[in-house]
Amino acid sequence: MKNNYPGYRIHAVLFLALTSLSWQLTVAQTQRQFSVNQAVDYALQHSVEVKNALLNLQIQKQTNREITSAAFPQVSASLGAIHFPNVAVQSFPNFISAATYGVLEEEGVKDGNGNPINSPADFGFVQAQFGTKWNATAGIDVSQLLFDGQVFVGLQARDASLEYQRKTQAVTEEMIKVNVQKIYYQLVVGATQLTSIDANIERFEKLLKETSAIFEQGFAERLDVDKVNVQLNNLKTEKLKFENQLRAGNASLKFLMNMPQKDQLILTDSLSEDELKSNILDTTYNYTDRKEMQLLEVAQALGGYNVKRYQLSYLPTVALYGNYSKIAQRNEFDFFDKGPWFTSSLIGLKIAVPIFDGFAKAARVSKAKLELRQTNNRVEQLKASIDNDVTQANLLLSSSLITMDTQKKNMELAEKVYNTTKLKYQQGLGSNQEIYTAQTELKVAQNNYFGALYDAIIAKIDFQKATGKL
Repeated sequence: MKNNYPGYRIHAVLFLALTSLSWQLTVAQTQRQFSVNQAVDYALQHSVEVKNALLNLQIQKQTNREITSAAFPQVSASLGAIHFPNVAVQSFPNFISAATYGVLEEEGVKDGNGNPINSPADFGFVQAQFGTKWNATAGIDVSQLLFDGQVFVGLQARDASLEYQRKTQAVTEEMIKVNVQKIYYQLVVGATQLTSIDANIERFEKLLKETSAIFEQGFAERLDVDKVNVQLNNLKTEKLKFENQLRAGNASLKFLMNMPQKDQLILTDSLSEDELKSNILDTTYNYTDRKEMQLLEVAQALGGYNVKRYQLSYLPTVALYGNYSKIAQRNEFDFFDKGPWFTSSLIGLKIAVPIFDGFAKAARVSKAKLELRQTNNRVEQLKASIDNDVTQANLLLSSSLITMDTQKKNMELAEKVYNTTKLKYQQGLGSNQEIYTAQTELKVAQNNYFGALYDAIIAKIDFQKATGKL
């Protein structure tokens, strides 16, 4: 049985439209639930900074291949043709006439008058064209570097160069990990704080109902009801602003993770005070646990190689080379027809001995040594910085945990005061003003606690980074 009435068609169209819209939204928006570790892993896989660090590693590998190529034979082939529309004319002494007169004189030949033939004082010059209009060459050149101190040092430094890029990548990953964790836990604390705001709204909604009931019974003024309404509206406005802040923070976290903004990011981790207080007594650390120190140590090794390669530039370089060529000369362009091709080949050994270059090599050696000293100074500076970081982070973490505990007690006490004040008001022993004051003090205590909680998280992350245990 067909359903042809108009209402059915409209409902069917709406159903198809809603189904299509729902499918499009499902395709366009992906829901992702991440713990803090999963968020860090996602960021390390998709972050542009990490991707570029990996590309730098690949670039260094290709640079190493380029350095290695200098130690392999170099082979090149050439093929060329030259055309001389006008073959060059050369002038040279007339040795033919000189030779002819010399023979005549030796044989005693006489001229037509019976006089002996004598050579003239100057035979002059003869002009002639030497060469052909078309020349062609085809050859192969081979060279092999036998010794070059700078090249050999470059080969030795290949592994250190790759390790430098790996350590740079590790420093980048640690920076991303720190930033992701800080924003992630900031949002976790914010979500908990939003729950407290909801609880405050619920309290004032109950208070509004109670005050309205008392007003209707004639035991309260309209002003009391209006004051509660104002406080309730302020709390709802505060919630709206806070929700927008959380959305902005969520967008910032997705940007840092390089996650599409259209995707929905849900944070699954919670935060406990016991977790914050774990392992805080372990203050032992090694300088080499810090990624920055590992990077500088590799930079020291590279600096040493740099000094060494300039020092070895004083030594001679030795290279073996050879050439094999075929040469053809024609007056017509008929190299591919029959005709001779003449062979030419050579083998040579070249030793280049540096003698004087205006003290350029000495300047390079001195510069490399000074740069190495700068790196050594940075190592010592980083050690002092690590000592300071650990000391400051330890003090800040201890202080933050104490403050967090204190603010938690204050919040619990403020909530107790509010409940007591409300009970007195319900029993007719208090005023609205006392409730407003208690509520304000509770909000301040809550904000202080959540602020202290976030400060403690940041201090814990900074402490772990300072000790190289993040």
